[in-house]
Amino acid sequence: MSLTRYAWLSIGAAVATIALKTWAYQLTGSVGLLSDALESLVNLAGAVIALVLLAVAARPPDDEHAFGHGKAEYFASGAEGTLIIFAAASIAIAAFERFVNPQALTGVGSGLLVNLLATGINLFAALVIRRAARVHNSVTLDANSRHLLADVWTSVGVVVAVAIVAVSKIQILDPLIAVAVAGHILMEGIRIVKGSILGLMDTALEPDEVARIEATLNEFASDNISYHALRTRRAGHRRFVSVHILVPGEWTVHHGHALLERIESEIREQIPDVTLFTHLESLDDPASWEDVELDRKA
Repeated sequence: MSLTRYAWLSIGAAVATIALKTWAYQLTGSVGLLSDALESLVNLAGAVIALVLLAVAARPPDDEHAFGHGKAEYFASGAEGTLIIFAAASIAIAAFERFVNPQALTGVGSGLLVNLLATGINLFAALVIRRAARVHNSVTLDANSRHLLADVWTSVGVVVAVAIVAVSKIQILDPLIAVAVAGHILMEGIRIVKGSILGLMDTALEPDEVARIEATLNEFASDNISYHALRTRRAGHRRFVSVHILVPGEWTVHHGHALLERIESEIREQIPDVTLFTHLESLDDPASWEDVELDRKA
């Protein structure tokens, strides 16, 4: 099933919320609500990038990309994180202008209701996309859902804060709200960019996944069977695992191959979307243990 339909959902939600939040800003003149609308523009840009790169990531392996195109997802999440950082800077600039030239708010009740409607649309899209990210192990959808959820909580905070401004008449609180929003989404943007960089650098699988792989390998380990040189990495929704299995030198090829098939089958049950590379070696050959020394030096 194509994941691009979730990107289209994100695009539709972004267009709707941009329109509603801009309307809310026009009704009230609140720079806090303006900052919320600017973040929705980032949502739209991020969703468009996700749409393009999810389509690329879904392409099957070919002669030039034998391991698939899954890493395209990291470019999508990295681009979205970068856009979030730029949005934070834009919001901070708008807030500074309002510090210099304070402005009384108008039509607060209507503006906040419109903004809450936009927030409800974002929440629905975020929950649907988050579920899809977990089901399909997609880093792009995960980044998108996290951004949308961050936008939801930002919007709720902005609505409460603008209501306080309207009641208290303390106008300087409005740009302070915008600065707080900018700081919040800046941290989210940095987190997403960091995650995409780690993915592009072939970071190992999560510790709990590695632990499940090791537990499976340990079930097969005995005096006659051992393993080493376990290496893992993730590319988009795909996991890659390589390991060397050591068996007695007198085993037949058929016997050794049957063992590898059993091990690979067990690991596939534990780890979704995994590509396995197992290498059979002889316990009796000193060259088989050279990888252990290489791992120690690394």
